[in-house]
Amino acid sequence: MTLTVGAFEAKTQLSKLLELVRKGERVIITKHGVPVAELTAPVALRAAAPSNVAAQLKAIRRRTKSGPDTVKSMIEDGRRH
Repeated sequence: MTLTVGAFEAKTQLSKLLELVRKGERVIITKHGVPVAELTAPVALRAAAPSNVAAQLKAIRRRTKSGPDTVKSMIEDGRRH
């Protein structure tokens, strides 16, 4: 969910806004009605939905083409050298 607040309110309510961000909210800060900043949790704290991760892995598999070499053939080739 996204919450939009003015700069003055953000300044006076920063602790409350940070708590909302910690709980997963996104806060847009505006100045005279124009968005100027966004408060979000750091990437390390954002939980990745398992279905989203699975979809990303499937997309990587679709765009990645296997070459003529297999892992086994590369290992065997490395042993020969």
